[in-house]
Amino acid sequence: MKLPLLMRTVLAALLALLSSLAGAADDISAAERALFMTDHLAALPAPARLQYAFRKSGSLEASFEDRVTVTWQAKPGANCCTASTEFLGGPRRIQLPEIESAQGNPVILHFLERDIREMQRLTRGKPNYFRKRIRMALYQGATMRDLSVNYQGRSVAAREFVIAPYLDDPLRARFEKLAGKNYVFTLSGEVPGGVVSIQTQVAGAANAPLLREEMTLNGVASAGAAR
Repeated sequence: MKLPLLMRTVLAALLALLSSLAGAADDISAAERALFMTDHLAALPAPARLQYAFRKSGSLEASFEDRVTVTWQAKPGANCCTASTEFLGGPRRIQLPEIESAQGNPVILHFLERDIREMQRLTRGKPNYFRKRIRMALYQGATMRDLSVNYQGRSVAAREFVIAPYLDDPLRARFEKLAGKNYVFTLSGEVPGGVVSIQTQVAGAANAPLLREEMTLNGVASAGAAR
C-alpha cells in the first residue's frame, strides 16, 4: 500500500538528515551522534507509549498547550518494533508516517520537521535551507554540557546540546526577527525514550521571549495502555 503523497514527502524529509549522516559516519559531531545515531528506544519494552507535553508561548503569536505521543509497538514479521507519532491534536496535528524498526526516538526528527514548517510559514523561506542550517549547526557549532534534571521527582543525569543556526547566517536579514533563535536538546539515558525535552526560543524585548516552544517528557504509559 502506497503512503499518501504528504506522508511520503514528510518521510523523505525526515530521513534526509539521517542519510547524510550515514554517508559520513566517520565525520560526525557529538551532537549528531547523540541525537540521531543513539538507540534511545533500546530499553523500552513494546508495547509502550511515550507522552510529552507541548507548550507554545511568547508575544509573537497566540499561546497554546498540547501533547505529543510516540507509540512503540511490536509487529509480526518486523525487525522488533514500529514507532508511530501523534504530534499535536485537532487542526494543529501533523500527519506523520510510521517508522519501522526504529531505534532513535523519532520525536526528535518530528519536532525539527514541525519547526522547519513553522520557519517556512513565518518567513516564507525554503524548508531545505532551514534543514541545512540546523545540520551545519549540529555539526559545527553545538555547545554541550552535562547537568542534572528533574524527572518525576528524582534527579537524573542528562546532557544538553545547544545550537543557534541563524546567528551567523549570511541571509539572516531576510528573517531578522527570528535570526536569534536557539535550540536546546536535553537527553538522558535514565528516562524512557532518552529525550527529556526539546526547546526553541527567540528572545524579545526586556528578555521576554518573542517565541518559545517546548516539548517535555511526562512519562511512559503502562504496556497495557498502548494500542
